[in-house]
Amino acid sequence: MTTYTARATRDNDRYWLVHIPELGHYTQARTVSEIETMARDLIVTLKGLEPDAVDLEVDIQLPGTAQEHLERVETLRTQEAEARRAAAAEARAAAAELKRAGLSLRDIGKLLGVSFQRASQLTSDV
Repeated sequence: MTTYTARATRDNDRYWLVHIPELGHYTQARTVSEIETMARDLIVTLKGLEPDAVDLEVDIQLPGTAQEHLERVETLRTQEAEARRAAAAEARAAAAELKRAGLSLRDIGKLLGVSFQRASQLTSDV
């Protein structure tokens, strides 16, 4: 199976220009979601292949520093997920310690800022 590359750049304010360098041909797409479909269609039409016989890598060239912003978004989302996991572990540890200290589920919930039902879930293993 041959791998093709679809390089998409914003042509004007209306279309994405999609270049297939292995073929030296171009096509257009109106939206990002159409880029792969249009590139694949061009390849199968020119090469006479079945659509599932084409391995396609899409490379979208973004304007300005947009790619840097998107990479930063991904980094921050990863950090957010890690922070949420750490916070959940700390909440479970605090709830367990408070339960062992004899506090009620309502008090534990109030101290943790959760419902007493959630406090019960957090302490179910204690």
